[in-house]
Amino acid sequence: MGSMRQEFVPMKRGLLLVLMVCLAPLTALAQFTSQAAPADAELYFISPKNGEAVSGEIVVQFGLKGFGVAPAGTKHPAAGHHHLLVDLDTVPPMNQPMPASDHIRHFGGGQTEATITLPKGEHTLQLILGDHLHVPYAPPILSEKITITVK
Repeated sequence: MGSMRQEFVPMKRGLLLVLMVCLAPLTALAQFTSQAAPADAELYFISPKNGEAVSGEIVVQFGLKGFGVAPAGTKHPAAGHHHLLVDLDTVPPMNQPMPASDHIRHFGGGQTEATITLPKGEHTLQLILGDHLHVPYAPPILSEKITITVK
C-alpha cells in the first residue's frame, strides 16, 4: 500500500505542473474590465505648456477636474492615479493594466506633480488616469497631447 501512495504523489505533481503550463497563456490573455468614469472628468497639464521650451529637470504638474486622486491599489469609484505617456504615438490598450516603462511612467503614490529628465530635443507628453490596477477608465480620462522642446 505504501508503494501505491508513493507513485500517486508524483503523478499528482506532474498533473498539476501540466495544468499550470497549459493555463498560464490563458491567464495572460485575461481582459480587465475598465471602471466607469464620469463624462465631465478633465485631465490636463498645469505645466509645462504646449510648445514650451524647457531645460534641465522638468517639473510636470497634473491637473484634474471632476474626479479624485488616490494611490494605486486603492479601489475607489471616483478616484484614480496618474500615468505620464512620454513620446508615445498611440495610447496603451484600454482593457489591461498599463506597463511601467520609460514611455509609460506611473505615479501610483497619488502624486499630482513630478520632476522628470528628458534628453534634448522635441518630446510629446500626455496624461492618462488609471484605476487601482493601472487600467484606464471607460471612457478614458486622457489629457490632450502636448509637445515640449528640451534645450
